[in-house]
Amino acid sequence: MTLNAQPTARARLIDELRTHALVIGEVVLTSGRTAQYLVDAKRAILRPAGFLALAELVAAQAQAWGASAVGGMTMGADPIACAALAGGADVKAFFVRKEVKQHGLSRRIEGPVLDDDDRCMLVEDVVTTGGSTIRALEALRDEGRQVCGVLAICDRLAGGAAAIEQAAGAPFVSLTTIDDVYPERPDRE
Repeated sequence: MTLNAQPTARARLIDELRTHALVIGEVVLTSGRTAQYLVDAKRAILRPAGFLALAELVAAQAQAWGASAVGGMTMGADPIACAALAGGADVKAFFVRKEVKQHGLSRRIEGPVLDDDDRCMLVEDVVTTGGSTIRALEALRDEGRQVCGVLAICDRLAGGAAAIEQAAGAPFVSLTTIDDVYPERPDRE
């Protein structure tokens, strides 16, 4: 295979999500909604091929937005923030806890200390309603941090993107949508 014949990072990510992350069957989503399928992105991005594709894409978006910090709500955002570092982005990685830690330094935002001039790129694995991303956004704002954009691995096309973009007052970009990952799904409009 010649260099030009290699699939793009986005195509590789979609392939990894289809192969490893798509779970068909009734599940309850974080939002509380019931769905007939789930995209468990961590199943794909915590494997070498998925992680490398993600690293390339996240680092490129961080650079495009001039981000100096990348992170979001813990668990969903953790591997994405680490992928930004692995992809060569010159950023700090951070994780937002669901609640302030009651011991140690009693922090809600973990990682290197974010400075007043840091431009934070908020990241999420899968977006449905946008609720957890908006909670992370509120935690950042509570600490006086600015968000330059929000990046998701997969948008389920259920209204979360618009809710996030409105709450953030910053652009929202999704690397893939459910149409890319599961085009034959039964609820496709």
